Amino acid sequence: MTFLETGGLRAQLETRERDTLASIATLSSESRGRLRTEEEDVIRPAFQRDRDRVVHSKAFRRLKHKTQVFLAPTGDHYRTRLTHTLEVSQIARTIAKVLRLNEELTEAIALGHDLGHSPFGHAGERVLKQLIPGGFNHYEQSLRIVDVLEQEGKGLNLTWEVRDGIAKHSKGKKGAPVGADPEHRASTLEGQVARVADIIAYVNHDIDDAVRAGILRLEELPSNLVSVLGSTSSERIGCMVTDVVSQTLNRSSGVEVDMSDEVLQATLDLRAFLFDAVYENDEATAEFKKAYGILSGLWDKIHETPEHFLGHQTLERDGLDVAAKDFLAGMTDRFAIGLFKELFVPRPWGEAGSGHVV
Repeated sequence: MTFLETGGLRAQLETRERDTLASIATLSSESRGRLRTEEEDVIRPAFQRDRDRVVHSKAFRRLKHKTQVFLAPTGDHYRTRLTHTLEVSQIARTIAKVLRLNEELTEAIALGHDLGHSPFGHAGERVLKQLIPGGFNHYEQSLRIVDVLEQEGKGLNLTWEVRDGIAKHSKGKKGAPVGADPEHRASTLEGQVARVADIIAYVNHDIDDAVRAGILRLEELPSNLVSVLGSTSSERIGCMVTDVVSQTLNRSSGVEVDMSDEVLQATLDLRAFLFDAVYENDEATAEFKKAYGILSGLWDKIHETPEHFLGHQTLERDGLDVAAKDFLAGMTDRFAIGLFKELFVPRPWGEAGSGHVV
C-alpha cells in the first residue's frame, strides 16, 4: 500500500496539531469517536472531515433561505441564517487561532450550530414550541439532523466533540455566553469559543439589519454600552473578541473561555436592548402572528392528511408528531410560504392549473 493509502498524510496533519496547538486544545487524533465506527479518511483528520460533511449537507444549503431576524427579507443585504453562520464561523476561527485551539473543530461546530433552525427564525421556533408536544429547541433539532435526518436517515455521523459543541451552543434570551455551569457548557474550549462567537456575531449584525430596516437608529444605542463596546460594528466585534482572548489567556484557574465582567455585562445589556427594540417590538410581534398562522395551518393540514406530505417509512419509524416536526422545521421561509399559499389561498380565476378557463 502507498503512503497515501495507509493514512500517512492524515498522520502528518495530526502530528502537526500535536506540535503546534496549545496543550489545552482538542486533538483530532484523540477524539472520543463517532456514533458509528468508520474508517479514518486517508487525508483529512476527523474534525476537518466533520466540517466538510456539514458544508456539503442539504440542511446547510437550506440556511440561505431561512430568516435571521427579518422574515423572508427581499433586500439583498439582510443577513440570513446562512450568512449569520458564516460570520459566527469567522469570529470563532479568529479566537481559536489566537488561542492556538483546533480551528477545524471550532469551525465544524460553528458551521453546524444552527442547522436545526426552523423557518422564520426565532419567531418560528416559538411557534413550534407551542405546536409540538414536548416543545421544540433548535439545538436539539440540529443534533437530530446530523445524527438521523441527513443522508437519507443515516445522518452525518459526526464526532462526539462536534456534536457536544452543537448541543451546548444555545444561550436563549438570558443565558450567558461564558461561565455556564458544566451541564450546559461545551466540554471542549473549541465548543465554548463557538458559543461566545455566536452572540458576538448576532448582537452586532442584528443592529446593522435593524438600522437597514428602519426599526432602529444608531443614536438609540445606549450611550453607556457604546462607551464600553464601541460605536461601530467593527469596533464592537474587535472589543469583544480581544476581551475573550485576553481574559481566557489570563485566567488564573481552570480551563474555560472567559470575558471580563465589564464587557460581558455590556454584551448582555446590548442583547437585552435588542430584545426590547428589535426582536420583541410591535412589528416583530405582528410578524410572529403571521408566522404562527402559516406554521399552525401547515401543522394542522399535515395531521389531517399525513400521507400527502410524509413518506410511509418516515411515519412508521418516527410517528406523526416527530415526522411533522422534522418536515416543518426543515422548511425554508419561501417553501413554507409557498406551501401555505398552495394549500390555503385560492388561485385567481383563469390561472394555469386552477382548472378554470379564461
